[in-house]
Amino acid sequence: MLGLYPVADVRAAEEEVMATVPVGTLMQRASFGLAVECTRLLREIVGAVSGARVAILVGAGNNGGDALFAGAVLQARGVQVCAYTVGERWHEAGARALLDNGGRIEPFADSLPDVELILDAVVGIGAVGPLREPGRSAIQQANASDALRVAVDVPSGVDADDGSVLGDAAFCADVTVTFGCAKPGLFQAPGADFAGAVRLVDIGLDQVLPEPAWQVVGLTDALEYLHGPSRHDYKYSRGVVGVAAGSARYPGAAKLAVAGARYTGVGMTMILDRDDDVAQDTVREFPDVVSTRDDPRMVDRISAWVCGPGFVGDEADAELIGVLLQLPAPVVLDAGALSAVARDAHLRTAIEERGERGKVTVLTPHAGEYRALFGDDEGSAASKIGAIIVRKGPATCICLPDGTGFIDTAGTADLACAGSGDVLAGIIAGLLAHYADVAGSLDRAGEIVATAVWLHGMAGRCASAADRPVLATDLMRVLPEVIAGLRRGEVSW
Repeated sequence: MLGLYPVADVRAAEEEVMATVPVGTLMQRASFGLAVECTRLLREIVGAVSGARVAILVGAGNNGGDALFAGAVLQARGVQVCAYTVGERWHEAGARALLDNGGRIEPFADSLPDVELILDAVVGIGAVGPLREPGRSAIQQANASDALRVAVDVPSGVDADDGSVLGDAAFCADVTVTFGCAKPGLFQAPGADFAGAVRLVDIGLDQVLPEPAWQVVGLTDALEYLHGPSRHDYKYSRGVVGVAAGSARYPGAAKLAVAGARYTGVGMTMILDRDDDVAQDTVREFPDVVSTRDDPRMVDRISAWVCGPGFVGDEADAELIGVLLQLPAPVVLDAGALSAVARDAHLRTAIEERGERGKVTVLTPHAGEYRALFGDDEGSAASKIGAIIVRKGPATCICLPDGTGFIDTAGTADLACAGSGDVLAGIIAGLLAHYADVAGSLDRAGEIVATAVWLHGMAGRCASAADRPVLATDLMRVLPEVIAGLRRGEVSW
């Protein structure tokens, strides 16, 4: 998994490495890697490197030096490079290298010329506060250009730690070339929207960086939890998902949650019949699903429960949630179950007690549900309640009780539709059930939950191919296609 590191960790690692290598080594590594990425991009866009035109927006910091040295390399390859300064100071050695290779340096005036590529090196990861003039105007000019826009380390105007925009302007990159390690702000909203595709250049920090608190799931990581059955598997060894969902008011939620669970590799999906028509309607739609009217405490072999999609929050719902929280299997609480927990202190206490016993509980709130549950607590809610929290939204965050977590990069705005979260809850419970042998460990459960969120995002991408509008029923339909494609290594959506 790709580790994400805050600026403080990056600075400490850089200082440790710089103490053991000649002066300027890290900048040379970064600038060469940046030049290589720009060369690759120019070849893709223009078809040739020599003769292409590149503009560099240069500030006073070290990432300005990175860009100037990279410009010198590009100029030596036949690229026409001009650096536009936005302040009274810039990196002298980098500027000299560019000039020695035939490049130009000019102060930014009012506009930028027509070029194929613009490099943004106005401010770097240490930026504080909004962009100042003339850097702000230069960034706005760049954003209005048709050129390919490449950010150096982090888009100017974006906070590298949390992805916030520092003021009213930020560089909108097609590609961000970042050095040494990935930064959280490149993957969190709204920073991810400004970063574009993130390319990582190795400058030798790996051996001194600590274990990352936050990570990003990729295809290789997800495939650990998306492989097919072994030849020795049988129905119950593949896991059984219990589904407590739906109501007379929201009957479709049960079908969506069940649909999310069915294709995750489990051997059986079982729906709780609550003396209404929901369970039987679901079984008619999915004949492989089993219904039961038994007390959940008497149902054997359930490997994980999903509870709450379609609940209305009445006393019967709260009572059932309380029963499920007594069981040892992982429990995924979504939608109506979250509303019940927000209102009922006893349910909240039950979740906390599960966490103290090391039992896995997953809460999947969107922004409004999160506020109802935790108010303005931005950082420690998972630790306080002892549960894994899937905070849904742009760049969904999966927060673990130990303070670590994952940021999702697969989800898109297409997933913001009714019922999408019900499908996600089913996928989470399905993967937890299928990998029940390791899901009891909170750290492995966190990886599984993050994989489920990633899979849900990939389903959204597949469903939206060719600019089709996405409905939750589309996610149901494409899940098997997506998993098959991922197993074949085809990530093209």
